[in-house]
This record gives sequence, structure tokens and C-alpha cells, in this order.
Amino acid sequence: MTFIRLTGVTKSFPPTGKDAAPVVAVDDVSLEIPAGSITGIIGYSGAGKSTVLRLVNALEKPTSGTVEIDGRDITRLGERDLRALRGDIGMIFQQFNLFDSRTVAGNVAYPLEVAGRPRAEIRTRVAELLEFVGLAGKAKNYPEQLSGGQKQRVGVARALATDPRILLADEATSALDPETTHEVLGLLQRVNAELGITILVITHEMEVVRTIADRIVVMENGRVIEDGAVFDILSAPQHAATRRFVSSIIDEVPSGEKLSALRQRHPGRVVTFTVRDGDVTQADVFAALARHGVRFELIHGGINDIGGRVFGHLTLSVSGDADAVDAAIADAGTHAALIEEDVRG
Repeated sequence: MTFIRLTGVTKSFPPTGKDAAPVVAVDDVSLEIPAGSITGIIGYSGAGKSTVLRLVNALEKPTSGTVEIDGRDITRLGERDLRALRGDIGMIFQQFNLFDSRTVAGNVAYPLEVAGRPRAEIRTRVAELLEFVGLAGKAKNYPEQLSGGQKQRVGVARALATDPRILLADEATSALDPETTHEVLGLLQRVNAELGITILVITHEMEVVRTIADRIVVMENGRVIEDGAVFDILSAPQHAATRRFVSSIIDEVPSGEKLSALRQRHPGRVVTFTVRDGDVTQADVFAALARHGVRFELIHGGINDIGGRVFGHLTLSVSGDADAVDAAIADAGTHAALIEEDVRG
């Protein structure tokens, strides 16, 4: 079921100079975000992804088009209804945005205090949330006493305080080291799985999307250039910008100078097989080659796990008797697609 829908959304900002044109941050974007999903919106700086987030939480109004949440057009809401809507949306940020003068418990309590909740209810809710994010023993600490990962956990707890149905994460792990990033992403997966909250993650890191998301939206120059399931996009990216992102985590098929360098360093015939889900494994390809008594070496690429499904390119150097090499490559090709072959004269 679609929970968040953008239809033909454009957002322009006034020109910054006398002869400048308006700045189009989001250009005719249409998106459907399923309820209970984790969707990663990825793009380089200036792609428009953060503006999309601000449109979803109604901090910006579109120049044209509609933004719907649970079938309700939020672009038509009055101020009172907008305040109620924002209580249904939690936000976490790159720089944490904690109040230095408040304790951990005080930071988590803040949105509940603003909402006018009774003190007893606030105390109970804060204790529950700190337990959930693994900071039950840090309630009386101040932000300066916390690590970056702990600060972001406080940010997650605060974002969950009003029991939202949507959580928006804007570059929430960009300021963290890899190990802490992994821990925070694991927490967000728990939020999704245990609380059923729909999550939108804004990032420029494809590894974040691969780790946490069900779906990917790729943006460039204010437009959506690809949108689909994580496995589909990572295993068969269609746009050049998407391929650049994917290449940061998955080795591409070698070509050009890289392929020439591999040919110079390795004897035999250079072939590349693609392993894409199903029952095929790297071991199947290797076993097929081994049956023919040829020598082979993995010289580039490897297998990747994408949400429990496998994908990867295996570039091999295969050498031995010419007829045996032919037969080995043909046999391996019945298991995995042969997508590039260098036949030497």
C-alpha cells in the first residue's frame, strides 16, 4: 500500500541574482513510498534529495504538484493540521541537533513537553525509549559526555517520542565512523521491523542504502533517474550516475585501461561471468571450469550479498589446452552469464 505519494512535484526557489533564473531544486518528481518500507533516496550534492524530505514533512510547499500522506494531500492543510501532521513525522539529522543544556532524558522529553503531555506520561515514555535505543544508563548525562553514535541514538529516541508513523533520516550517519554507522543502521532496522514505521533515508552513500533499504530512489539535478527495489537497481543500474554510485560498492565489469592492465598481468583468456541470484554460486562456476582440467584465477570482482540475494561479476584468467579452455568456458557459461570475453590471437 502506498503511504507517501508525490505526483508531478516541482519546487523552485527565487533567483539569487538580478539576472539569474529561478532555482529548480525538484523537477517534476513522482514517487510512491510503500507503507512500512525503508526507502533510500541517494544523490550527489544538489540533487534535490533534502528538498524532497522537506516537502514530505511540509517544511516546504511545492511550486506545483501534490504531496500525499496516507491519501491526504498535505499541500492543502491549514497550520493547525500541519502541526498535527508534523507530530506524526520524526526527524533525525547529521549533526544530531541536541540541546547541550539538557540531559539525555531532557532531550528525548522535549517534543513531549511541547505537545503538552502529562509529566508522568513523559517520564514513562522517555524511559521506554532510552531502553529501546540502548541508553537506559545515560539518562542523566549531557550531550558533551556522549560519543557520536550515542548522540545519534538520542536523536532516534527523540524522533520516536511522539510515536510517529514516518521517520525521516537526513544524512544521519555521515558524521559517524563505519562501525558506529553499522550500529545506527541496525537500530533503524529495528525501528522499522518492531514498530512498523515507514523510513526515508537521505544519503550520498550507496553502502548505507544497500545495508538498510528495501527500495532506492536515485536523484540527479532535481529529477528521479531511477527508482526500484534495491536488488534490481544494484544488479542492473541503467543510468550513468547510478552506475557511479553502484561502482563504489560493487566491482564493475573491467573495461578500457583496467581490462588492458589485467590482460598484461595475467596469461590465458580473460572472461567475465555474472552471477545473479537463483541457485548459481561462485563455486558452481569454479567447479564447471575445474571439470575440464584448465587453470583459472579470479583476477577481478567477487560476489555481493544484497538483502540475502547474491550478485557479482567474476573476471577470470583461464589457461591450458585451447580445446579444454573452450569447453570449460562454455560449461561455466551454462551456470552464469558470460558477459565479456577476451579471445587472444
